[in-house]
Amino acid sequence: MSEPLLGPVVALAVVLGLVVGSFLNVVVWRVPRGESVVHPPSACPACAAAVRPRDNVPVLSWLALRGRCRDCSAPISRRYPLVELATGALFGVMALRFGADPVLPAYLYVAAVGLALALIDIDCKRLPDVLTLPSTVVVAALLVLAAALGSDSGELVRALLGSAALFALYFALCFAYPAGMGFGDVKLAPVLGAYLGWLGYGTLAVGAFLGFLYGGLVGILAMAIGKAGRKSKLPFGPFMLLGVLTAVLAGDQLVDLYTSATLG
Repeated sequence: MSEPLLGPVVALAVVLGLVVGSFLNVVVWRVPRGESVVHPPSACPACAAAVRPRDNVPVLSWLALRGRCRDCSAPISRRYPLVELATGALFGVMALRFGADPVLPAYLYVAAVGLALALIDIDCKRLPDVLTLPSTVVVAALLVLAAALGSDSGELVRALLGSAALFALYFALCFAYPAGMGFGDVKLAPVLGAYLGWLGYGTLAVGAFLGFLYGGLVGILAMAIGKAGRKSKLPFGPFMLLGVLTAVLAGDQLVDLYTSATLG
């Protein structure tokens, strides 16, 4: 994509990400509690006062209020603006990666739902079906649409094979050692496999491998500093998603680096 066109696409993606990030804060709080994400409107958890529209502008409202409720001055967690900023950043890097390619909405979706799932998994150590199962349908629809619109960034059949391959891998691991992996990870695997497979089999291998590598390294570090034991369970979803993010952004380069180091 030409540089003059790429700039507006990235800027629009960042702004959209900030807005979506505000909604993700609602998702992360309400979905684990079985609450609706659309009703009732957002309110202060301390005094129940409804959040005014002018106090719901991503990041800026939190800064203007100095991190406190307008009505009762109860502190508002820094996590809210951080999630908004993180979503904006993720949308921005996805736009840099894909430009105006028709597949961009698919990768913006996985950035958003992936961040929500990672945070919920960290908080609750589970990946809710209400997010993972519908994502399978949404991802399929977005990738089919991208292929129909002539995307040249990937291949639909390869995405299907990647989805099946990653699901089979995680299902086998869960079956062989159910204490080490939750079935929520298995349900998320086909979604992530489709995104990786779309970009190439090398990217698929890198994304799958890095999830386990990140999880293993963090587990070793946690034991080394006394934060976990050999039988401690760490939420694996965030590592899966971080592996996918790395592979999407730098999978080709990592494959080239590996082949150069091993094959010369």
